[in-house]
Amino acid sequence: MTAEHRTFLQVEQSASRRRWVHALNLRDEASASRIAQLHAIPDMVARVLAARRVGPDEAARFLEPTIRDLMPDPSSLTDMDKAAARLADAIARREKVAIFGDYDVDGAASSALLARYLQHFGLDPIVRIPDRLTEGYGPNPNAMRDLMDGGARLIVTVDCGTGSFEALEAVAARRVDLIVLDHHQTGGLLPPAHAIVNPNRQDDLSQQGHLCAAGVVFVTLAAVSRELRRRGYDPSSLPPLMDDLDLVALATVCDVVPLQGFNRALVVRGLATMRHLRKPGIKALAEIARLSGPIDTFHLGFLLGPRINAGGRIGEAHLGTRLLVTSDDLEARALAEQLNLLNAERQAMERVMLDEAEAEIRTEIGTGEGPSVLIAARANWHPGIVGLLAARLKERFSRPAFAISFDATGRGTGSGRSIPGFDLGRFVRRAVETGILVKGGGHAMAAGLTIERARLGDFRALAEEQAGKVVPDLMAGDVIEIDAAMSASALSSETYSLVEKAGPYGAGHAAPIFALPRHRLIQASYVGTGGHIRMTLKAADGAQASAIAFRVEGTPLGEALMASRDRAIHVAGTLSMDRYGGREKVTMRVVDMAIPSE
Repeated sequence: MTAEHRTFLQVEQSASRRRWVHALNLRDEASASRIAQLHAIPDMVARVLAARRVGPDEAARFLEPTIRDLMPDPSSLTDMDKAAARLADAIARREKVAIFGDYDVDGAASSALLARYLQHFGLDPIVRIPDRLTEGYGPNPNAMRDLMDGGARLIVTVDCGTGSFEALEAVAARRVDLIVLDHHQTGGLLPPAHAIVNPNRQDDLSQQGHLCAAGVVFVTLAAVSRELRRRGYDPSSLPPLMDDLDLVALATVCDVVPLQGFNRALVVRGLATMRHLRKPGIKALAEIARLSGPIDTFHLGFLLGPRINAGGRIGEAHLGTRLLVTSDDLEARALAEQLNLLNAERQAMERVMLDEAEAEIRTEIGTGEGPSVLIAARANWHPGIVGLLAARLKERFSRPAFAISFDATGRGTGSGRSIPGFDLGRFVRRAVETGILVKGGGHAMAAGLTIERARLGDFRALAEEQAGKVVPDLMAGDVIEIDAAMSASALSSETYSLVEKAGPYGAGHAAPIFALPRHRLIQASYVGTGGHIRMTLKAADGAQASAIAFRVEGTPLGEALMASRDRAIHVAGTLSMDRYGGREKVTMRVVDMAIPSE
């Protein structure tokens, strides 16, 4: 056993079949001490930073990231100067601009960000969000023709368009300019466009591939403002871009891009902006979601984001964008209520679909390990929910998963989610190149696809060929990194405040996981409709802690928890602050448990 993988609390296999290891190796321990001494910060904060490989020289900037220090030169992105100049021309000429966005949170936020910028100059852009069921992902020729027939002299696609050859060729044929602002992976061949700004295109050397689409749009608008100043515009007449960082933060968190570097600065500043609730749409949605306390990344990812997404999944795709653009309080409230109802409907549909998918997967796996990539497919699933379904399957079975919904013609719409170490976007592009998929694309952790039912067997075979030698090793090496052990009495507001000093947390900067060793599980019961277990844990000194495990019904973790009532167990989880009725209470969100060794 190396210092890199020291077992924590002697847990070699937890309820979730994972090994517990120390988040800090011996070198990190020394780095934590150095961070605490050099910057005069609490030891717990220093340990959290060191465990995430933040060095002593980086700690100060990491804790206080600024847009000024971390923002890249916009011109470092390929085609940026061309895009900025063309958008500046559209503003100066007061041209009709059309925005075509994706139907997820990133697409809605990106569309709203660009629309609000253009509206500042008195332009009235057309905003088009495609219907997921009838149009699918990305621009299509009919939509492009509709926008041009509506008078658009410039079309800007956001969070899509890099791989839309047919649609962009339809625009080029009409000699209308088109700009693509995207972040999805792509091959070497690009469709025709005036400019394609995508830090993940193969000839882009900016090293900004971690940005979500809203991040790309933000950098683009900074370039446009720079170009307008160069043309003589009074700086005070330009839109205050920093006021819209709440939209960028929302998209960055919900699109699960890493909260590191510039992304981290965007989220830190964006959360500060959002907490003022100046946008009617965000304020209305926060109220209807019963959000309490200062808005954080958990609220964005699990309360606001899913409601904005609900319109694109099972309702009218444009609702989320309208909510984020509107300046009218009454319209914002009506849109928020509509999205909230759609989200509740989506949750009910998801529960039924998940039961069906799990039954199918468990039958396929049987008593063995099963396939390296899970592929669940049915004809009656709602195609707007397959992405969520894939994510749940990935969580339940700890391996890449796809969920596919087939229509009456035998064509399937699917979505996949991956685990670290297996590039799902690359695999899907390979399936497109071999002719197995009609189309598909994405990034390392998530991808979408279209497939004919007759090729489903070929897709399964290719998945096993590509993942069979990689995923089992990734699964076998699955560990949970524990930052520290503590007792129930340490779950206090003071501890929570210390932990939050190293936040915000999300992809690429995971929230610290703490263990409660040998605490007796004195109460555990299912609550709500999502299969959550609420529990009370008691330490040897009598101190008690509240905890909750989300969506664990029917999982090994859920079954182990319910079977361990009145027993001493090890519990691992993150800390959260529950605010209800004006009172604050620290709760543990349980992610794993283990039976103590004798």
